[in-house]
Amino acid sequence: MSDHDDEKPATSGAQRIDKWLWYARAAKSRSLAARLVVDGSVRVNREKIRKASETVKPGDVVTVTVQHHVRVLEVKLPGARRGPATEAATLYKDLTPPPPPKEEKVISGPVRDQGAGRPTKRERRLIDRLRDRD
Repeated sequence: MSDHDDEKPATSGAQRIDKWLWYARAAKSRSLAARLVVDGSVRVNREKIRKASETVKPGDVVTVTVQHHVRVLEVKLPGARRGPATEAATLYKDLTPPPPPKEEKVISGPVRDQGAGRPTKRERRLIDRLRDRD
């Protein structure tokens, strides 16, 4: 039995933000979830929080920045355990906006057919003959 099993899971009501982030799979471990909070990468209802012991309750909007990816999650339920991803997805509603569309790259210079590659030695000699470069 681990030290995390001592506490009874909350079926409704408030839960520590570090536990909720861990249960919702926003962080790989509870200590990393606590580190995110302390480092200022977590906001609850648009307010930056600095304590891992802060609580979240259903209806709160949690904004988490992990490795330059921003996720906006609305808390639906407190977690009971860190289960599979399908179970974790029931704890929140994902409000993250879609990424902006990527711009198409403009190719400058001559365009070659796909897979044309360099001419072979034989093809180059034929080209030279056509150009009268004997």
